[in-house]
Amino acid sequence: MSTMDQSMQGHTRNRSGARPSRPRSSTKGPLDADETPIASPRSSQAARFSSSQYAGSRTSSPLPRSPAPRSPALSSAPVTSKDFSFLLRPEIYHQISPLSVPTPFRSPSRQPAPETPIADLLSGGHFRAAAIAATQALTSSPVSASAAAAAHPPVNPTDHARVFELLYTRLACLCLADAAPLAAQESKALEDLNSAFYLDPVSGAHLVPWPLRVLGVRLQAIGFGDPRRAVMSYYELAREARLQIARAAAGGRDPDPTAAETWKRRLAELGVRVAGALIETDDLAGAAEHLATLGGGSDRPFQAGSGDGRLAMSRALLWLHLGDVDAARRCVEDGKGGETGEAIVNALADMADGEYEAALKKWETLRSTMAENNVHDEMVGVNLTICLLYTGRMAEARDILEGLVDAGQTSHTLLFNLTTMYELCTDRHKNLKMRLAERVASQQPTVQGWEKTNADFKL
Repeated sequence: MSTMDQSMQGHTRNRSGARPSRPRSSTKGPLDADETPIASPRSSQAARFSSSQYAGSRTSSPLPRSPAPRSPALSSAPVTSKDFSFLLRPEIYHQISPLSVPTPFRSPSRQPAPETPIADLLSGGHFRAAAIAATQALTSSPVSASAAAAAHPPVNPTDHARVFELLYTRLACLCLADAAPLAAQESKALEDLNSAFYLDPVSGAHLVPWPLRVLGVRLQAIGFGDPRRAVMSYYELAREARLQIARAAAGGRDPDPTAAETWKRRLAELGVRVAGALIETDDLAGAAEHLATLGGGSDRPFQAGSGDGRLAMSRALLWLHLGDVDAARRCVEDGKGGETGEAIVNALADMADGEYEAALKKWETLRSTMAENNVHDEMVGVNLTICLLYTGRMAEARDILEGLVDAGQTSHTLLFNLTTMYELCTDRHKNLKMRLAERVASQQPTVQGWEKTNADFKL
């Protein structure tokens, strides 16, 4: 007899005794890919989004979303007439100060021309210039006659593909140019990306590209000052990924054999991102529990370029961040992360345990093996020099880092470690840092990024 039936019989006293046990709830969550929903994925997704109001409270969300201004531009109009002009307002986008860039990089002879296409700016690693060019295209007037406007023509407010392409370029380049706080503020203009406004009312497909949606989760969490928002939003994306996996498995008139694998990979990446978001909220215990639910990854043999090895490495690095070196090793054992990935994690685990001599031997072996295959990995060289530093061979470590710079490898990690060694070697380190900045600025631009910031050189 149900509880409701008992209450209708009168105000009788409940007997103390054995109560009917409640069936155990399913412990599977939206990050599990093996649970197929009963309802049609397309209809379930459309019903879920159509029942939500824009910028309002969502009944399916366990936590309240950060407040966001209501935009009059959002409506339930057909896709062909949806107006995204609310994303083209100039007041959304901030000025990027050149003062954070060292003087050698600000030389006019080294800066790209204003009319350089965005694709060329990206291929040359001019991320700050690409972010500026994307803003010009988003906010420029159709009657503008400047050379820059001709190279970056204004976008049609109803051309959602072009609008989101430029917006993703803007936000991603700001992050690459060490201006993530500006990107976080600008991402707030998107408001709730789970709103029904961003859906195709016919097919239920999302109009915003997946990379922009994933990037927007992290940036909006920073912009709204709500770190927990990222965890909730990643689970929203994971729920959609599971629906798409079920849809691909069910097939249709135009089945795509690679769609299911694509969405499974995205779901696995979201699981790793949730763990990273929990770490950023200082919930280390929660991050460890979550990582344990992800398992060790795919049981398939490692294949270069398949993505499985990268996910295994991501899980291993998160475990190292949490201080569990044994769990990190298990993530890449038995070939799950490839031979090179397993060697890298083992060396990092030795460093985490303070065994720098043992780690140094592993890095030297790995470096020589890769050199035989004509591969010169910057990360391996940097970790090798750190072991040299902790074993009292700083001069040798400095020479290796400077050799990497001469070879054209200039990541933030490499430059930061090299300038740190300058500070340890001499009190006149500022001159060494400025000369290093000049050397890096004189190199040819690459897609890895040419322009650096003062923080890269600790200036």
